[in-house]
Amino acid sequence: MAITAAMVKELREITGAGMMDCKKALNETNGDMEAAVEFLRKNGQAKAEKKAGRVAAEGLVKAVIKDDKIAAIVEVNSETDFVAKNEEFQTFVADVANQALNTSSTDTDTFLGEAWLADTTKTVKEVLTEKIAVIGENLNIRRFDKIEAKNGCIASYIHGGGRIGVIIEADTDMINDDIKAALTNVAMQVAALSPKYVSRDEVSAEYMEHEKEILKAQAKNENPDKKDDIIDKMIVGRLNKELKEVCLLDQVYVKDGDLTVAKYIAQVAKETGAKLSLKRFIRYETGEGIAKKEENFAEEVAKQMGH
Repeated sequence: MAITAAMVKELREITGAGMMDCKKALNETNGDMEAAVEFLRKNGQAKAEKKAGRVAAEGLVKAVIKDDKIAAIVEVNSETDFVAKNEEFQTFVADVANQALNTSSTDTDTFLGEAWLADTTKTVKEVLTEKIAVIGENLNIRRFDKIEAKNGCIASYIHGGGRIGVIIEADTDMINDDIKAALTNVAMQVAALSPKYVSRDEVSAEYMEHEKEILKAQAKNENPDKKDDIIDKMIVGRLNKELKEVCLLDQVYVKDGDLTVAKYIAQVAKETGAKLSLKRFIRYETGEGIAKKEENFAEEVAKQMGH
C-alpha cells in the first residue's frame, strides 16, 4: 500500500512521534493506522527502557481541587528543568493530577496500572511511556496524594511555577472567600517554612525522646561543667524552640510577625464568625530526597571523543 504524506501527518498527530518514525511504522504495518500506532508504542517502550537509568530529579508539582472538598497533589519528574517548562510536559502533569483527583488507588503501582481517563484503551503507565518517547527524557510519576474534606474545605498553593506544592485541609462550618483566602495564606506558610506537623499533638513520643537525646548531647558538649539538672532545664527551652519551628500552629505567621499561625487562624475565625481549625497538610517539593547525578561536562566530552 502506498504511504501518503497525509497518512504520516495523521499518525504523527495521534502519537506525537517523529515524521521518519511514523513513515517507518506505516511501511512496516502496510498502512494500517491502528497497527502503526501499536508499532510506535512498542518502539516508544524500548526508548523508555533505554532512558529509565537516567535520574529524573527535576519536574513539577501540581495540585487540583474539586468543589473545595476533594484535592489531589502529584509530583511528576523529568531529567531537566528545560523539559519541566515544556508545554506538553505541563499539560501531561495537569492530566496526571486530574487522574489522581478521580482515582481510588492509594499506591503508585496501582495508579500506573489504571485506565487513562482521557483514553481508557491505555493505562497510565502506557501514556507515560509514550510521553517519554515523544519528549525524549526519562519521566517518572513519583507520587500522589488525595484528600477529601468531610467537615470543611481544602485550599492549595503552588510556589515557583511548580517547584513546591501544598494542599491544606481545615474543619470549618463556613466556606467563603475569606476562609479560602486564609487557608491559602497558611498553605503559603507551609511552602515557605516546611513544618513537619500541624500541632504538638501530632508529635510522637519517639520524636521527642530522640530530639531530647540530641539536645542533651549538644548542651553537655557546650557546657561540660554544668550539672544534669541544669542541663535538663536548658533542654526544655531548646526543645520548645524546636517545636515552634516544626509545628505549623506554633510557627510565627510570615505575613504578621506579631502572630503565630494559631493566633492568625483564631483571628480569622473571630472575624468571620466561623468555627475554623487546621486538620492536615501535604507538602511536596520537586526532587526532594532524590540523589541527583553530578555531571562533569568536560569528562563527558572527553569520553565521547575517546580520550
